[in-house]
Amino acid sequence: MFKYKLFSFIILTVATFSCGEEKENEKMLFSIDTSLLKQAYNPNESIELKVKNDENKKIDSIVFSLNDIKIGSVKGFNTFNYALTSEKLGYKKVKATIYHEEKETTNESQFIIYASSEPKLLNYKIVNTFNHDPNSYTQGYEFYKGFLIEGSGQYGKSSLRKTNYLTGNVEEKIDLENNYFGEGVTVLNDKIYQLTWQEKTVFVYDATTFKLEKSFPYFKEMDGWGLTNDGTNLYMSDGTEKIYIVNPETFEMIDYISVYTNSNKIEAINELEWIDGKIWANLYERDTVIKIDPKTGAIENILNLSDLKSKVTKPLQSGEVLNGIAHNPKNNTILVTGKNWDKAFEIVLE
Repeated sequence: MFKYKLFSFIILTVATFSCGEEKENEKMLFSIDTSLLKQAYNPNESIELKVKNDENKKIDSIVFSLNDIKIGSVKGFNTFNYALTSEKLGYKKVKATIYHEEKETTNESQFIIYASSEPKLLNYKIVNTFNHDPNSYTQGYEFYKGFLIEGSGQYGKSSLRKTNYLTGNVEEKIDLENNYFGEGVTVLNDKIYQLTWQEKTVFVYDATTFKLEKSFPYFKEMDGWGLTNDGTNLYMSDGTEKIYIVNPETFEMIDYISVYTNSNKIEAINELEWIDGKIWANLYERDTVIKIDPKTGAIENILNLSDLKSKVTKPLQSGEVLNGIAHNPKNNTILVTGKNWDKAFEIVLE
């Protein structure tokens, strides 16, 4: 019995090795010419794709794809040029599928697309300082009909609030169950959407009555961080460099962007706000707000708000960081605050 099992194992091993060796040999016959590829590009550039034929074999055609989406094809070993103008920022897997002698061989390589220009630094001026509830671990912050809709976090302390921003008084408040950690909020079509951190659930409330109407599971295993909308769709962050575009009726993903500068991937994208066609975002545990192109993911501007912490009256504990961006369309100012801060600051950009 033992000898039979051992013999079967040897046969299986030889067969597996042989298949792998054959596949490896095919890869050696045809490979993407990486000497024509750079490690990094920007959207204003084009890539040049060509397959090497080390054995001078005849082929019928080559199909090229980026991240498994076909971008074009050539006959024989011709070169294929592709403009990156319409591509999102981030890592790209380029694949060549070679058709030859009634066979199909694939070969892959990769590169990255960065933003085409360096972000510009913005300046600001404080025009007003308001009280803010120091018991609110601010996760979401958005104006709606003159009031602030605020999502607050922490297990056992999470809530949804309607606040008079001029006084800091909480006009209405719903406490989440203790097993939910509240995150970002946004208001779309008179509905309030509130994320949860690791509970993979978004709650939907009537913005007028504050009544919970329904909830959705997330479209994949992920954390919930920031939330905003463009008037049609939701935009959701999960603590990585990605921002997901989400259908508000089903909470299914429509698309996504990745956030990059001209040289770096930017992670820990937190609270989000839609202002004049751009996404503004806090970066977790940084005193920085960034302005993002929602079509490409490129960071266009950076706002350094590190001076605000010195203007908060209460001593700040670990984790009580800048978080909260609310655009006031009435006077075109921006209200910013932080987690458990006792102050909120109305600023204008210079």
